[in-house]
Amino acid sequence: MSLPVNLYKYETLSIQSLLNLKNQTVFFASPSGFNDPYDCAIKAQIDEPTDDELERLRKIYLSKDWPQNVIDALESKSLPELRPILLKLAREVNSTIIDNFIKNRGVSCFSEVNNELLMWAHYADKYTGFCLEFDTNSEIFEKARKVKYVDTMPKLNIASIFADKEREDIMDLFCLKSKAWEYEQEWRTIHSEAGKVFTYDTNALTGIYFGPEMDPAAIEVICLVLQSQNPNIKFWQGKRSDSDFIVEFTEVFYTSAVRVKELGLST
Repeated sequence: MSLPVNLYKYETLSIQSLLNLKNQTVFFASPSGFNDPYDCAIKAQIDEPTDDELERLRKIYLSKDWPQNVIDALESKSLPELRPILLKLAREVNSTIIDNFIKNRGVSCFSEVNNELLMWAHYADKYTGFCLEFDTNSEIFEKARKVKYVDTMPKLNIASIFADKEREDIMDLFCLKSKAWEYEQEWRTIHSEAGKVFTYDTNALTGIYFGPEMDPAAIEVICLVLQSQNPNIKFWQGKRSDSDFIVEFTEVFYTSAVRVKELGLST
């Protein structure tokens, strides 16, 4: 699946978000703090296994270093007897996988859109924050995954639960959300450890969009910081549209007060 040219990250105005801008970093947060209780926490149902799948699982388990009584049970039980045992075990393993992901992994979230009202309200503190524009050729997006929005809970094949390596259908659970969140048009990157930061290249950040209610003094601070790092970055001032329920943006060109004085433009 091809990435959009740009992806956007909504931010509240805070000391931490300003430090992230200054240090050119993206934070990978634990999903345990996400506002959607199902996010990264879908404990999918298991499809009823076929006899062939059960037989294959029996062979997988016989190859493990189990106590002799467990091996004897696996060898002696018929497939109808094994079915409820393996299904129960699969559900327990699936639950453990989800719990471990929420506890250990880090996720950073991006959007395809920069003018969505709910995004500005929820993630940019009621239009007082800002939105970052990233070039998706940046290294941070090499393994980005598009979030899928669905009406019903998925079901997993039982073989996926017991696979030794991560399977795509298992990983897809962590990029699956209810259609109620479809307006976010989200992409996400996943780190093996929560709480980590990724330092991106200076040119990866191509623009910043200021919320309609953002403090002008804060805008000036951000412009000073970013312009010193990348003179090609673009600044956009947002305002609420008078005709549509969206945030509109106009490009603004920032010149520091010191530069204004040097140019003899101050009064």
